[in-house]
Amino acid sequence: MGHEFDPSRIEKLAERLGVISNRTEETKKQRQRRGVDGVDRIAPEGELGSYPDPEQWHDWVEYESEGLPKEYSVVPTACFNCEAGCGLLTYIDKETGDIRKIEGNPEHPGSRGRNCAKGPATINQINDPQRIRYPLKRDGPRGSGEWIRVSWDDALEDIASEMRETIIDGRENEITYHVGRPGHEGYMDRVINAWGLDGHNSHTNICSAGARAGYAFWQKYDRPSADFANAEFILLLSAHLESGHYFNPHAQRIIEGVMEGGQLAVLDPRLSNTAAMSDYWLPTQPGSEAAVLLAMANVILQEGLYDEEFLSHWVNWQQFLDEEYPGYERTFETYLDVLRDTYAEFTPEYAEAESGVDAATIEKVGRKIGIAGSRFASHIWRSAASGNEGGWQVSRALHFLSVLTGSVGTKGGTSPNAWHKFEPELPKEPPRQRLWDELQLPPEWPFAHYEMSQLLPYFLKEGRGKLSVYFTRVFNPVYTYPDGFSWIEALSDEDKVGMHVALTPTWNETAYFADYVLPMGHSPERHDIQSQETHAATWVTYRQPVQREFAEREGEDIERTYEANPGEVWEEDEFWMDLSWRVDEDGDLGIREHFESPYRDGETAAANGGAATQRDDSAAERGASSSDEAADEPPQMTVDEYYRYVFEHEENLVEAAEEAGMEPLEYMKHHGAFEASENDYELHEEPLDPALLEDDDVVVDEYGTIHRVLDEDADISIPEGAAQSAEIDEGADHPEGYDTIPHGGVSDLETQVLGVVVDGEPKRGFPSPTGKQQFYSKTLAEWGWDDEEYTIPHYLKSHVHPENIDYENGEMVLVPTFRLPTAIHTRSSNSKWLEEISHNNPVWLHRTDAERLGVETGDLARVETEIGYYVNEVWVTESIKPGIAAMSHHMGQWKIDRDGDSEAHRASDSRTGAARETEADGDFDEGGDPYGKVTVDLKDENSQWGMRQQSGIEPFESDDPDSARVWWTDGGVPQNLTHAPHPDPISGMHCWHQKVRVRPAKDDDYYGDVYVDTDRAMEIYREWVEKTQPVDGTDGKRRPKWLKRPIAPPSDPGEDDAWYLDGPVGREQRWDPDEFGPQGED
Repeated sequence: MGHEFDPSRIEKLAERLGVISNRTEETKKQRQRRGVDGVDRIAPEGELGSYPDPEQWHDWVEYESEGLPKEYSVVPTACFNCEAGCGLLTYIDKETGDIRKIEGNPEHPGSRGRNCAKGPATINQINDPQRIRYPLKRDGPRGSGEWIRVSWDDALEDIASEMRETIIDGRENEITYHVGRPGHEGYMDRVINAWGLDGHNSHTNICSAGARAGYAFWQKYDRPSADFANAEFILLLSAHLESGHYFNPHAQRIIEGVMEGGQLAVLDPRLSNTAAMSDYWLPTQPGSEAAVLLAMANVILQEGLYDEEFLSHWVNWQQFLDEEYPGYERTFETYLDVLRDTYAEFTPEYAEAESGVDAATIEKVGRKIGIAGSRFASHIWRSAASGNEGGWQVSRALHFLSVLTGSVGTKGGTSPNAWHKFEPELPKEPPRQRLWDELQLPPEWPFAHYEMSQLLPYFLKEGRGKLSVYFTRVFNPVYTYPDGFSWIEALSDEDKVGMHVALTPTWNETAYFADYVLPMGHSPERHDIQSQETHAATWVTYRQPVQREFAEREGEDIERTYEANPGEVWEEDEFWMDLSWRVDEDGDLGIREHFESPYRDGETAAANGGAATQRDDSAAERGASSSDEAADEPPQMTVDEYYRYVFEHEENLVEAAEEAGMEPLEYMKHHGAFEASENDYELHEEPLDPALLEDDDVVVDEYGTIHRVLDEDADISIPEGAAQSAEIDEGADHPEGYDTIPHGGVSDLETQVLGVVVDGEPKRGFPSPTGKQQFYSKTLAEWGWDDEEYTIPHYLKSHVHPENIDYENGEMVLVPTFRLPTAIHTRSSNSKWLEEISHNNPVWLHRTDAERLGVETGDLARVETEIGYYVNEVWVTESIKPGIAAMSHHMGQWKIDRDGDSEAHRASDSRTGAARETEADGDFDEGGDPYGKVTVDLKDENSQWGMRQQSGIEPFESDDPDSARVWWTDGGVPQNLTHAPHPDPISGMHCWHQKVRVRPAKDDDYYGDVYVDTDRAMEIYREWVEKTQPVDGTDGKRRPKWLKRPIAPPSDPGEDDAWYLDGPVGREQRWDPDEFGPQGED
């Protein structure tokens, strides 16, 4: 499904001049020849096109100027070099089976055939001369760099054996799967639930937890989905035109919105390319953003530019007045008066004093937002919400502007992300696990969004627990996280981390300290589905191993993906299936049943959505014949069966596949993506069936919230009929047509919010405690954060507020959070094209600061943090506010100079292996990224860590002639190693902004030098823990149940409930901070 393409003014002019075809007059049949949103995939006869027709993808011929025509099989997949999931087309040489080039997929609804540099550069990663091609096992002390090659069978059996013993012993939560950004929809949630443990950890709290928490306190949904293309005014706290989250699909739509007359404003202390293209650049002092946003809200309130209908219907203003102004008349007019009074202090002049942005500009932008009304779109993902203590109030204040203007869920507005995310129905779905892992969600952070993963080394040192089996996937904390040396200390201690299994396509700083390094495929080498909120529609893309798909098109039988990939590179989906099967070797653990075939266990194909294709059946038979189970035992699920089930249970996809004469799986293998719905607006207004309110366990409270009471023993009258109650509050504002009970009558019960009554009509609403937008958070008030600066959108002064910076003594604010268009963490490494474009990350300094320090562009400076320092080059620019230093966090990857022999680690023998096998003993040495990783000497003396670069980037010999053409020498500086832990006391977000002192480098400083004191890092960790309010028994709960959390256990009143402090933790003993010393010793 696609939606109409609205041509821009330039395109309309080009149509009239005949330069391009007239899209506005095309027939439906002609439009079907085009890709999503009007992107040409093949043009009518006589016109040029951008892409081959999908009908020709398997037999595509390209004519080359210096050779015979080349025959290709074009196979779609999805990019994984950021989290946008853009579509890719791989061109596979039919003669050799090699991938020759990669470009965009015009069938993809999000990216529409367009890609940034990271997508096509995937081919570099596939052909990387030092990638890992075979499973490796440690053959010496952990971190020694000694490896041997092992078989997949031996690795699986060893890991499964350790897991099986851990689960049988009742230590389930000593197994942890730690992932960066997964790039899938529910796959690992299903696997971990099948294992029966609370073992999911992620990088969210060094990424987006601040913004997530701010949105969640409003509506439970924790991410925005902005309709940029239809907006009249766009406000970004990001660099979305060049590098922000989902930047390629979003940048396209921001451009479309601006081309149609919309305006753009950007809050950023740095003049990014996005800010440079905006109508209004507001260079805010880091941490002042909420003050600026609330000043804009004040302008809207004082000038009457708010949407009165939306506010009165969809905001919990009655609850706010009841809780905070009990003596006031409960009317909407009273609420408006209180709003105006509350935010009157946030004048544009006050915001100017805090931010340094001109008051007149703040006022003008606020007025523009109010005038745009329901067509106001906004976005934040990291930025100020991730940089500052209290950053969650930045996203909360930003969303306040959407609420005031009534632009929540509207065309041209900002919707909850869940409205535009594909949610698959999965086969053999296991029940939810019933444990709570305090190493991930400890009692100090009941509101964390989500796992406190950045604190894992400190938790392990304190003795809060240990890990028996630790999986890391798309995850490199030694490099990416703050204080990476503390991670090295924890990973090197086998008493704290028993077995570390690194699943990775390439060598990285964390894999050096693993027991197994298992090669997993890049995006064209594995299976996944992915869906992201790029616009007001819902789509799903299919990531597939393209050389396997090509081989099967050619009639080959492929049993496992590593048979078609380079070397023995595998994929996660099949790995987890095989591992889970072996963990439960006899089926007694209840795991194996969730990995049995959904089609070959006695169920008919028709009962599961349709008949299998011939290829599915043959693959299934091969899988069954290769297993060791008895003939009468259900066979193991195949990866094709898994995705066949998912696609057969998406109704619109089934219909589209039938129209194309295909099965759903075949359709997705051929097209690579599908748009399941479009124009998804105002879903909160969807009506509910009035019969729902006839259920005996359903009640309506005085605010109109519709509850289903889950506690069967609840002491409340729930009579038959229209959810009436004998306990009527005479002062309640009854929703029209319904008798109600006081909100207090259900607030202490286990209930499920089903919707809300608006103007007498039951509607879907939002999944918050009142079914409305939570301007006031009773949750925060009840859990100890009851001051006004927490319970409503407000301004919290950051840890880097100017009051905390001694500018006179050379202190500055370091902004380390911005991305580069060509890089993202570790994921985009090992690409010669990307690293040729971007290979250093200098410290940005304003001209006045450079003059004060006496440095010029290219000079070395020492940047001193709370726990150490690093040395880097300076870039003097007018594109940063004075008093601020900025530095991108994507550069500076490194490999260890083993035995002082840096020369031995510069080259790779050939493409046959990332780790080089020596003829003498068959051992393997670690490889690296010869285009981007520098070689370093690493020293540790009593928690005093030092790093010095031994060699930079140099030309090297390999099968790729480009390796001899390397001209750059720089790989950047790993600044994150020197950052102290700053966990926000509410959201749990690591607050990235740093108070630093910048000095000219000393005589004995060298470029890339790093020094860190990990003992000092532990002290700072404890200082930030002191800012929290640990759970002290508020009804015994660990966390408000209505807030999201990964792999959430069920809430069963009367059962052994993991949501409560005395619930099961899946460990041998509970951690008691009073029983342990500073390093976790008795």
